[in-house]
Amino acid sequence: MKAKSRPVTTPAAEHPPRAKLLVVEDETDLQEVLRHNLTREGFSIRLASTGEQALQALRQDPPDLILLDVMLPGTDGLDVCRLCRSDPATASIPIIMLTAKGEEADVVTGLELGADDYITKPFSARVLIARIKVALRRQSRNETEDEDSLVQVGQVAIDPLRHEVRVAGAAA
Repeated sequence: MKAKSRPVTTPAAEHPPRAKLLVVEDETDLQEVLRHNLTREGFSIRLASTGEQALQALRQDPPDLILLDVMLPGTDGLDVCRLCRSDPATASIPIIMLTAKGEEADVVTGLELGADDYITKPFSARVLIARIKVALRRQSRNETEDEDSLVQVGQVAIDPLRHEVRVAGAAA
């Protein structure tokens, strides 16, 4: 009688959860190129074609990173970036602008509104993926630092980065 083989399991640390990306792009051909390249790299992709769809997706299921075109129908990418940064629930999500608007003033505007990076079209898929990975690493490092800075004494929690004090979970 043969012994039954058991499935091999690996620790969760060896297979980190897939990063969720929100790709906001109105050109369907480019959406497909991005979906293909990013899913091949192991990212989970959600697509939005308009700024309004992007804002709705942000409210429903916040991603780990936003890849954002500037020139969108309706609410443009700059407004999406501004609204994302003004909402505490989405303010820390990394945003990479991916756009045909490549003038110096456009880049400066995007970065000043809160984008973490700015890539002009046409772009290299390998460079884009590398920049996404860098932004996600930086975000992960920042979250760890935020957790490390929290001081908890009994029911009192002091968060020096947010300048907040909470007692039993309520703002003091």
